[in-house]
Amino acid sequence: MSGPGTEPYGYLSLVLHAHLPFVRHPEYPEFLEEDWLYEAMSETYIPILAMLEGLERDNVHACFTMSLTPPLCEMLADPLLQGRYLNRLSRALELADLEIKRTAGTPFEATAHVYRNHFTECRELFESKWGKNLVNAFRHYQDKGFLEIITCGATHGFLPLMATEAGVRAQVQVAVANYRKHFGRAPRGMWLPECAYAPGIDRHLRDAGIEFFFIDTHGIAFGTPRPRYGPFRPVFCPSGVAAFARDAESSKQVWSSEEGYPGDPDYREFYRDLGYDGDYAYIKPFLHADGVRRNIGFKYHRITGKVGLSDKQPYAPRKATAKAASHAGNFMFNRQHQAKWLRKVLGTEPCIVAPYDAELFGHWWFEGPQFLNFLLRKIAYDQDELGLTTPSRFLEKFRRHQVLEPSASSWGDKGYYEVWLNGSNDWIYRHLHAAELRMQELSRHFTSPSPLQERALKQAARELLLAQSSDWAFIMTTGTMVAYAEKRTRDHLHRFNGLYLQLLENRLEEPWISELEGKDNIFAEIDPRVYA
Repeated sequence: MSGPGTEPYGYLSLVLHAHLPFVRHPEYPEFLEEDWLYEAMSETYIPILAMLEGLERDNVHACFTMSLTPPLCEMLADPLLQGRYLNRLSRALELADLEIKRTAGTPFEATAHVYRNHFTECRELFESKWGKNLVNAFRHYQDKGFLEIITCGATHGFLPLMATEAGVRAQVQVAVANYRKHFGRAPRGMWLPECAYAPGIDRHLRDAGIEFFFIDTHGIAFGTPRPRYGPFRPVFCPSGVAAFARDAESSKQVWSSEEGYPGDPDYREFYRDLGYDGDYAYIKPFLHADGVRRNIGFKYHRITGKVGLSDKQPYAPRKATAKAASHAGNFMFNRQHQAKWLRKVLGTEPCIVAPYDAELFGHWWFEGPQFLNFLLRKIAYDQDELGLTTPSRFLEKFRRHQVLEPSASSWGDKGYYEVWLNGSNDWIYRHLHAAELRMQELSRHFTSPSPLQERALKQAARELLLAQSSDWAFIMTTGTMVAYAEKRTRDHLHRFNGLYLQLLENRLEEPWISELEGKDNIFAEIDPRVYA
């Protein structure tokens, strides 16, 4: 039995995967796809940091895991993007003040005050507390023990579809070096991009000092030999690296559009926004210079139910907060009973791994950070049957695990690789694979490069890595922003091939190299010899 001073029945490991592709366009004063970052900062990353600030202030003994991918860290630490986000916050606060006046005496007034308070807190945390660099904020909470921050593939490249061992190795090694730069320590874990695994990838993780990674449920279930404890205990790959599997039940409670919490009628409706509802002359100053209507983050309606957007009812913030608290209690209750049952069936403490895209909390599900806050506090104070853990802590506490070769898998639709390799995007791989082989050729040929050749080699490696981002293939599959995804793939490949030819033909153009370094300035620390 579990009780005061005794061990819990089992453990919950919450994992938030925070990732955005590297989007930075200094050549334009504003750029639509840069909004992805600014929205995620206001709606997800800063609310999570505000939650962590509260946990630290109240000395709540809670912990969870976050992957902060290298492209995201590089963008959060970039002075250009930091300045642009600060301008974005200033405009949001200006609009929030206007909205307080416009909605006075209407059912939308309380929500307008929520937005002004929200953006005020965003500016306070972003500018005053953390000096405009949110990476430092996350680093602080890792150092304090509230977070375990793990890394990911260098540019979220889809590892099983790489052509060469060197291509996989580069994605892993560059990521580890970037993590050291930002967090002052080596990463212990890695989120495989798209949870995509193929046998042998674990060896590259081991060689980079990675101790564990995550895999989808069937990656363990169909492993060899079959897992004794299913997805509820980690396994060791033949290389010695541990694999943690996703728990399908806890994922469904949050992810499912039909049964998941975010679909509750009292929660805020994502798809109705002031950018479309507002009088055009009123909102035009807060749109991009092209004047095209788009989401601006002020949403005043609740989900309501299965009704048209025009029939959505006013959002009630207090009611939504109460529902988030109720759902957090329900989620904890279900995990307690799941842990009890599994402890009895397995004969050992289960580790229930609940991984989610971080952007679900706040961006897609506005009340998600409140849900997390309630959940972590309830687990800490309201029960003793379920423990919170991180992968590193679990492996330190429980050192003996089954050895198993996980099967090929991903967390994409149908569980394998089809999302990233199909008729809409298969054309990219012949070019990516050729570039991989060419990058190996360059790294072997230029063993003692001149300073300019070294710059060109580094930039070639950056362009190849950026072209490999799995986001572009994913966007082509989903059919949203396809033109941008195709252009990014082509642009990086063209830049890479141009550098390749200039290097081999000994005709390097320093002004062009300098221009590329200014545009695609990711990974200042990169070592192109990682491909050798």
